[in-house]
Amino acid sequence: MPASDDHARWHAARERAVASPTGNLSLVETRWTGELPDIDAARAAASATVEVTPIQRTAIDGSGAVEHGLRFWDADAPAIRAFDRIDAYPYDPTWVLEGTFTPVAEGRTVPFEHIRDNGGTRDLVVPGDIALTLDGRDYTLAAFDDGGKLLLVFGDATNGDETYGAGRFLFVEHHADDPQRVILDFNRAFVPPCGFSAQYNCPLPPASNRFPVPVRAGEKTVVFRDGFDIYAA
Repeated sequence: MPASDDHARWHAARERAVASPTGNLSLVETRWTGELPDIDAARAAASATVEVTPIQRTAIDGSGAVEHGLRFWDADAPAIRAFDRIDAYPYDPTWVLEGTFTPVAEGRTVPFEHIRDNGGTRDLVVPGDIALTLDGRDYTLAAFDDGGKLLLVFGDATNGDETYGAGRFLFVEHHADDPQRVILDFNRAFVPPCGFSAQYNCPLPPASNRFPVPVRAGEKTVVFRDGFDIYAA
């Protein structure tokens, strides 16, 4: 299958996923309870189109305490009904780049500011450094461990004008026969969950992951019909 056709299939699958009953567009409430919540009671009180799931996070006060909460996903959410498409750049094979991955000591973390933490940071495990050359400049990137995958949170010169203002995400793939080689296919850069619902708290790109050049590849922004605004919903 040509790479452009494979990319088109990936993009179509992304649009289906974000509009699914528990996709990014369906998250209508994140309720932090502190202690373990009564999820059965929450499910019993929810409407027929709503699914309730547990969530937890580490407090940003440095105590290491675990905070619990609930997420409410509505298959009939206003954002799903208003969703038109994810605007994206045309596929461009020149944005499929190779880098070098160097593992670091287990447990090394990097502080990531999050969009809803009012300047606070959360330490995320970064299992290694990614060396990448882009537009003649060398970078050392920090991609954190997201369920066993390397997730790069990056910013570039298109943010706020052509692409989502807070940056974009990209899963970094290890090369099949050389774990120190990684593939960064920026055609699969995607709008983070906080671009679909105001109920998410996404990490922001650290300084090392901000490119001063435009990365015109991957997803741009989420397009809604009739002037729908996730922050006003």
